[in-house]
Amino acid sequence: MAQKRIIIDLSDRKLHLLSGNVVLKSYPIGIGRVLSQTPAGEYTIVNRQANPGGPYGAYWLGLSRPHYGIHGTNRPESIGRRVSKGCVRMHNRDVLDLEKQVDIGTRVTIRN
Repeated sequence: MAQKRIIIDLSDRKLHLLSGNVVLKSYPIGIGRVLSQTPAGEYTIVNRQANPGGPYGAYWLGLSRPHYGIHGTNRPESIGRRVSKGCVRMHNRDVLDLEKQVDIGTRVTIRN
């Protein structure tokens, strides 16, 4: 079975979960503001936490770039917009679905 990976497209504000080169699911996301943009690059998931509290919603998937992650939100109206301080926001139901399918070490590509 092919390794799962994540591609985050900042231009269309979507997170894609892939197995090999096959897209399994796509989710709408919120991304960083103009002055605190979500950083493009190659990362991995390095930590995870259920119910991290505050604005992080139902789940946190920390990236290998410190202080950045993929997480739920307590502001669902922010999905699809440029609103965060650089993290990738997802609907809580979506981040809970995603976290069941990825592990520590999963590759995350963020591209413009």
